[in-house]
Amino acid sequence: MTPHKVHLVGSIALDSVEEIFRTAGTVLGRRLRRVPDGEPGGRRLWISWQYPLLRSLPFLKPVAQPNVTSGFLPLELAEGAAATDIYFPELGYAREARASYQDFLSARRNCSLPAGVRFQVSLPTPFAVINPFIAMKDGGRVEPAYEAAMLREVDSVCRAIPHNDLAIQWDVCIEMVMWDGGWQGSRNPFQDLRAELMARMKRLAAAVPLDVELGFHLCYGDWEARHFVEPKDTTKLTEFANMLHEAVARPITYIHMPVPINRSDDAYFEPLRNLKLLSGTEIYLGLVHADGAGATRTRIAAAAKYLADFGIATECGMARCRTPELIRTLLQIHADASTEPALGAHS
Repeated sequence: MTPHKVHLVGSIALDSVEEIFRTAGTVLGRRLRRVPDGEPGGRRLWISWQYPLLRSLPFLKPVAQPNVTSGFLPLELAEGAAATDIYFPELGYAREARASYQDFLSARRNCSLPAGVRFQVSLPTPFAVINPFIAMKDGGRVEPAYEAAMLREVDSVCRAIPHNDLAIQWDVCIEMVMWDGGWQGSRNPFQDLRAELMARMKRLAAAVPLDVELGFHLCYGDWEARHFVEPKDTTKLTEFANMLHEAVARPITYIHMPVPINRSDDAYFEPLRNLKLLSGTEIYLGLVHADGAGATRTRIAAAAKYLADFGIATECGMARCRTPELIRTLLQIHADASTEPALGAHS
């Protein structure tokens, strides 16, 4: 099985949006169904660029002890903050998307990108921003307001960009790690984890219009280019994908799942037999690593025993702790381990 679809998860450590579109389009061509802007600037650190916004708001104040992972001071509600005080202005995602879409149009006009490719906007789930940055005692009060702001961002994106050019991807990280049992204790505020997570997924999916593609990136983190925890196999990923299928009322265009670099064994991929998705949902496996096209093909061959059709990707974004030279290497590995579909082919 030689894949003919390539997915770029989000961040790409090249110098500019224009370079990302030009390089990805040149190397990958028609393998791409959609392409992100690479999340330049502060967005390279995923949700970290939201911290200055949170820190600037009068209803939040920092606590004294930094987060041991990120170094950020956690935030809590200021004394006397009323429910009406908890409100978020624009978050910046729609503004970034509108600007990058103009670069996308230019790249498509000059044929740097293939015809038919969509512009991909990758967004963190609101819970994935609030859970790491806000003290757990206040997260339940702050998250609904941040979610409302994020859904306004989605609406703004969808009003600014033609729907037949657009794909929206929800980056599901903290929730995925929690479902796999790696985010317990003080950072897990839920008694009924499945119900709480799927209620959120249902709301986020419902905000995306039916004629806009909808994707989910199931993520185990990429802090300093490493997962928070490594999945033992694809059992929990398969469970989460099946739960999405049950909870989300509209079609899901694609789901992305990570594959650790050291896993080419049957045990990792065998649970994929249990996927229960609609036939039109594309699966992308994040099995491309810097160990080369040969090792990537080995992982592809192992996965193909249990999944008949899938595309390939890296296990997460490609910006944090990676050089432009490594990015070009990774993009070339995608190309070398896949094949460009024939003109007009789409499956």
